[in-house]
Amino acid sequence: MSALLEVRHASRRFAGLVAVNDVSFTLAPGEILGLIGPNGAGKTTLISLISGTLAASEGEVLFQGERINRLPAYQRARLGIGRTFQIMRPFPGLSVLDNVAIGALFGHAAQRASLAQAREQARECLTFVGMGAHAAQRADELGGPGRKRLELAKALAMQPKLLLCDEVMAGLNLVEIDEVIAIIRKLRDQGIGILVIEHVIKAIKSLSDRLLVMHHGEKIADGVPDAVLSDPAVVEAYLGKRRA
Repeated sequence: MSALLEVRHASRRFAGLVAVNDVSFTLAPGEILGLIGPNGAGKTTLISLISGTLAASEGEVLFQGERINRLPAYQRARLGIGRTFQIMRPFPGLSVLDNVAIGALFGHAAQRASLAQAREQARECLTFVGMGAHAAQRADELGGPGRKRLELAKALAMQPKLLLCDEVMAGLNLVEIDEVIAIIRKLRDQGIGILVIEHVIKAIKSLSDRLLVMHHGEKIADGVPDAVLSDPAVVEAYLGKRRA
């Protein structure tokens, strides 16, 4: 199957700091790629290079075979690249429904959507992530778990072909984690390619078709979860030297 996303030798420097260094990988439609590594490994920076919120210092990002390096984030979103954010910032004063409707108006096929159509699409997305009963609530009144689901709904309202998830399970209890895993699997079954950053090893292992591991900005492993998690370099870098 041809790649939905291809990252070629991507690097990002902040003055003297190299946050991402020569990272290459591919992601197919309907594939879940788990992205793991210690804090500061460059994971969020990498998905920012893909979504366009940061520009690569070097390298290329290709989406559906087309080079998108020069496209701003909003144009990448309209091509079908959606993302969630680790720091959740709903639009204050707006309802949960209208927070999601903004995603529908902004994203893929947005030029054809009226406000009424966007709100209808938002209701469908909220129901999909288990937040339908909260549509009328102010988004800034939601607790952490609700905001996590709101982030997912906002991204889904953009009708992505590629979804970049930045720690959507962080801070959730075991039941909530299982519910989010089920949502992500349903999205995969719809043919959406998904890149997931996560620190909960048990969750990311069960969810992912492949794992990509970063350390100090570099890719140190890429493969099936069992093989990657037993790699001595990964054990030392991510799980701790005493377990290597």
